[in-house]
Amino acid sequence: MNPMTAPDSTTDRPPGRLIARSRRGVFTVAGCLFVAVGVVGVVVPLLPTTPFMLLAAACFARGSRRLRAWLLGTRLFGPTLEAWYSTRTIPLRAKVTAIVLIAILLGTSIVFLTTHPALRLTLAAVGLGVVAYLLRIPTREAAVPRGRPERA
Repeated sequence: MNPMTAPDSTTDRPPGRLIARSRRGVFTVAGCLFVAVGVVGVVVPLLPTTPFMLLAAACFARGSRRLRAWLLGTRLFGPTLEAWYSTRTIPLRAKVTAIVLIAILLGTSIVFLTTHPALRLTLAAVGLGVVAYLLRIPTREAAVPRGRPERA
């Protein structure tokens, strides 16, 4: 058999399947990166966690159903993500905590750590922008634990 006409294992697959598989891989890798950034956001006050977890869940929905199920099943992120998907709201406690932390940390940075007026204005503008965004999102009183009926 001529080596030039021999079937090649890399070309045996239909091109559409190979592209779809590559695309799922890209979405899975992006989802993992968003999870990593979101986890860092748990401890870094100005780095929002929830948007990165929402992006990760969306990427996993297109890349890996198993990883999306894992993310939605985690105790730390799962209830918040499920509540966001079902009600598009944020718990009041999370909103208040975020705003207070932003005020304390940015206020401290503006007063004690920066001397340049443009940097102070930039920090204040970023902080006010994040707070304004948080205030625009509807609030719910408390999260309902999964698997338990809501009390009347």
